[in-house]
Amino acid sequence: MWSIVRSSATLALAVVSLFIIFSPAFSSDYDHKYQPDDTVDLWVNKVGPYNNPQETYNYYSLPFCRPPGHAGHKWGGLGEVLGGNELIDSQIDVKFQKDVEKTTICDLELDEPKVLQFKQAIENNYWFEFFMDDLPLWGFVGELQSDNKHLLFTHKNITIKYNKDQIIHVNLTQENPKPLEVGRKLDMTYSVKWSETNIPFGQRFNVYLDYHFFEHQIHWFSIFNSFMMVIFLTGLVSMILMRTLRNDYAKYAREDDDLETLERDVSEESGWKLVHGDVFRPPRNMVLLSALVGTGAQMAILILLVILLAIVGMLYIGRGAIVTTFIVCYALTSFVSGYVSGGMYSRNGGKSWIKSMILTASLFPFLCFGIGFILNTVAIFYGSLAAIPFGTMVVVFVIWAFISFPLALLGTVVGRNWSGAPNNPCRVKTIPRPIPEKKWYLTPFVVSIMGGLLPFGSIFIEMYFVFTSFWNYKVYYVYGFMLLVFIILIIVTVCVTIVGTYFLLNAENYYWQWTSFFSAASTAIYVYLYSIYYYSVKTKMSGFFQTSFYFGYTAMFCLGLGILCGAVGHLGSNLFVRRIYRNIKCD
Repeated sequence: MWSIVRSSATLALAVVSLFIIFSPAFSSDYDHKYQPDDTVDLWVNKVGPYNNPQETYNYYSLPFCRPPGHAGHKWGGLGEVLGGNELIDSQIDVKFQKDVEKTTICDLELDEPKVLQFKQAIENNYWFEFFMDDLPLWGFVGELQSDNKHLLFTHKNITIKYNKDQIIHVNLTQENPKPLEVGRKLDMTYSVKWSETNIPFGQRFNVYLDYHFFEHQIHWFSIFNSFMMVIFLTGLVSMILMRTLRNDYAKYAREDDDLETLERDVSEESGWKLVHGDVFRPPRNMVLLSALVGTGAQMAILILLVILLAIVGMLYIGRGAIVTTFIVCYALTSFVSGYVSGGMYSRNGGKSWIKSMILTASLFPFLCFGIGFILNTVAIFYGSLAAIPFGTMVVVFVIWAFISFPLALLGTVVGRNWSGAPNNPCRVKTIPRPIPEKKWYLTPFVVSIMGGLLPFGSIFIEMYFVFTSFWNYKVYYVYGFMLLVFIILIIVTVCVTIVGTYFLLNAENYYWQWTSFFSAASTAIYVYLYSIYYYSVKTKMSGFFQTSFYFGYTAMFCLGLGILCGAVGHLGSNLFVRRIYRNIKCD
């Protein structure tokens, strides 16, 4: 077994090294420096309805002027492909520091199919995206006049600012709109204007950042409000629990009272002390719970790591850099999921550890794969760039099979051997204690549903900014805010779950393991409900394609968030339960 683990780990490290060395996300073919008259490539990327961000198509799916011969492609990293980017060389002649007067790209002859395509694009408010020196340029295909006349922009004016030998800013303006008429020939033209600037190269991306939106006063206020919620909640939890537990300990530790007092205490005794013989009973579906908790622990470390890398490395600048970093870091942190899951499963007397390990390693990836398969089928049917190529699927599978899976196996073996010994403070009784009927608000279902309200409240405002950046063409760059909100979410989730667990145990219900998980995981339900509101009120999305992608991507996000919060809540409750039962006499 250890030889298998060692060989798997060696193979994983080799694949990681090769991936990091050859991945375009971590290296660049260009140094972004030019000499006068050097060729500057203009890459065309995609086109699609402006209100539907994921519904994108190849730029030449519309009958624009195509370059003669075989046009070169620029293949980016894994995240760029998953993001639906396909850069094709426009072969438009642009030279560094060399102005270009109005020059013809091609003569576009309009027949009936071309006119129909352009009209449909204009009616759906199609936009397109170019790239020059890794800087984006955007424009609209045309415009629709009030008299229902369709106009196609025929001239592209490119303005470029440079600082010494580096390009700092690019801008595209469209001019000379012409009506679409069958049989007409349109002269498609472009011009280039260069100007010098003193903006340093390191600040060239700042123009794309919406400071007014992300650093608005409401954003700062939401952080302060969430922080005050944490202080209030942790103080309240500490005060209530410590005072209540102190009284409980004092009552349970009394040994010198007279017989009458002891008999009265015994007859009136109730609460969490009575279930000490069942509170550490292994939960139902232990394999699934340990896999979920292990995966959630990995997700917590993963999110923290990605946020820190985004803060340090400014990953928002690179196309797909966040997605690439997420996938690679997920594979590398799989050891955490195996360790937590393996240790937890073994401590609770689990015997089918291989089954537990396989479920832990494949649970979240296969859930995402199932949703992604459906979305990919939709994208292929529509012929969209959002369709993931087969080669990319193979790369993702190889990363999972040769990095993530072996590390999860290694983590499971280490977890079983290092932290898998049973260490419950109280012995589990053979016969389960009957659970008395309680009021409706102390049932596990109500505790689980109510448990997600405060954690959702702590991230509500940040969800608006995250959703707006992802679905409305804004670059999210305030990862410092996200780090604070993430820490606040963890603290609030732990506090709320501990309170819910304490109420449940006081109701003499010892099935706290799944309840503590669902109590925290229910945060994702409220986020998904909020996404429905956001879709209906804050966006203008339409059509089956975009709707399926919106709710499919949101489902992936909420699955990850639910597993993460559930694991954090369960681990926090587990520490709390062990702490309180350690100080009582378990007969």
